[in-house]
Amino acid sequence: MRTLVIDSATEACSVALFDGDSLIAGDYRVLGRGHAESLVPMIAALPGKGRAQRIVVALGPGSFTGVRVGLAAARALALAWKADLLGYASPALVAAKARALGGAVPLRVAMTGGHGEWFVTDFDAGGAMAGQPASLVPAAAASGGPSLVAGNQAEALVALRGTGNALPLLPDARDFALLPEAALLAEAAPLYGRPPDARLPGTATP
Repeated sequence: MRTLVIDSATEACSVALFDGDSLIAGDYRVLGRGHAESLVPMIAALPGKGRAQRIVVALGPGSFTGVRVGLAAARALALAWKADLLGYASPALVAAKARALGGAVPLRVAMTGGHGEWFVTDFDAGGAMAGQPASLVPAAAASGGPSLVAGNQAEALVALRGTGNALPLLPDARDFALLPEAALLAEAAPLYGRPPDARLPGTATP
């Protein structure tokens, strides 16, 4: 079965086409902005224009726009191709790559959040998520936790803490085969990690 993987939830934008666990082709770019303009051409450049029986998309947390762009593309293609649609939390893919590089040990994923905060998620030695992603100020993110830290804020967290090992990583769809099957989510809904900045008039603050 072919799987198209779409990851545009962070400053990186990547796509990959797999046959089973074998990577057929992929593309990875660190864009910062412009995911909406780049994502569809990246998919179209894949063999067979990326057509697959299953589509898996990064759900965040990350950029509000990036999460929505990836999910909108995944939903549209799944509908057009009558493909299965699944999702995964972005930190899980970073953690899977970190385990491949650093071994089966507990680790913390620290990624850029909004308003100067970081999205922080801990994983146990078996690769399972230990709690939900949280949006924390850097000082709180650096308090305690596993010594191995992965993500694009890993070096900053380790420097702030004064101890530990950092693996500076961004999610890459081409690493999808490293992701545990248990990390796949049947409900492809956004994981924003923090409340949206804009609210409708009269909406209560959580």
